[in-house]
Amino acid sequence: MNLERLDTPAAIIDIAKMQHNIDRMQTRMNALGVKFRPHVKTSKCADVARAQIAAGAQGITVSTLKEAEAFFAAGIEDILYAVGIVPAKLPRAMALKQKGCDLKIIADNTVAASAIVEYCKHANDTFEVWLEIDTDGHRSGLAPDDDALVAIGRVLQEGGVEVGGVMTHAGSSYELNDPEALAALAEQERAGCVRAAERLRAAGIACATVSVGSTPTALAAKHLEGVTEVRAGVYVFFDLVMANVGVCASNDVALSVLTSVIGHQPDKGWVIVDAGWMAMSRDRGTSKQTHDYGYGLACALDGTPLEGCALVGANQEHGILAVESRDDLATRFPIGMKLRILPNHACATGAQYPEYHALASDGSTVVWPRFHGW
Repeated sequence: MNLERLDTPAAIIDIAKMQHNIDRMQTRMNALGVKFRPHVKTSKCADVARAQIAAGAQGITVSTLKEAEAFFAAGIEDILYAVGIVPAKLPRAMALKQKGCDLKIIADNTVAASAIVEYCKHANDTFEVWLEIDTDGHRSGLAPDDDALVAIGRVLQEGGVEVGGVMTHAGSSYELNDPEALAALAEQERAGCVRAAERLRAAGIACATVSVGSTPTALAAKHLEGVTEVRAGVYVFFDLVMANVGVCASNDVALSVLTSVIGHQPDKGWVIVDAGWMAMSRDRGTSKQTHDYGYGLACALDGTPLEGCALVGANQEHGILAVESRDDLATRFPIGMKLRILPNHACATGAQYPEYHALASDGSTVVWPRFHGW
């Protein structure tokens, strides 16, 4: 089936662009001499993950246990669950591990660490646990020099649970757009995580893995001394936020939403499409960046951006495309005409769909299922 025959709205993956993005990142990781563990929360799609692994990725990162279960069922065993564990989820995580999944979990506090130890004693089994490090004040984790870091490591070690490594995510990189600032943050991310590992090792706590990563810092890092692996996710599709950050061009964005023209408001200069916020998501991540794309960048069916057009509004099932030239809207944008919209945030837009339509170079599409839920 080609794009003209698809029902709308639909999530489209340009396979050639996706593969280019995969190859670009993997080539860079190879050059930096580190293992690459992609974060598959962006796609939640086994077909995409297989392409990443075929290019050289080793293991995956997930953000939900549902993802871990689904990707393990698809044949991927080496999985990092990179969200802090809570006691109620330990039985589900252990069930997955006991089926043969090489599942790593993370913690950043003594309550979680103690719960892991007590559960493992009760289950007569154990987990590999990584400690989450905060290297930029973005979200969760322990500061590299926090006294609690070693204390938590000792709780786990003395309870018979392996401290397998440390991990961090420089999420504040999304707020930058200067190459030197990105390189500086990448170095801050690297140095902080390495420092945390060194402190654990100095205290006699084994810490084999040092895992860092975000798409911007992975592409900006000048060296990764002391790091063993990198994680990044949105690079596989890229999006308009990443274009504003400066790590890709809009032409690199591999995910788009196929939409149809359903009406016109000539006096307002509006073309109405059937891709509202349920299709695009409510993410307005570009609103605080140098270029505000509204709810996405409107393109022709072949992916060429439409000059003088902006997706300025979105209701649940209606998108409002404002057009600078109001003349002959109905002729230029006839009812049923199909357009493509590039997303602000690929992860959020992808989450609106149960499947992707993967677009080949010959114009044909195939369906790639997508995982849902927690």
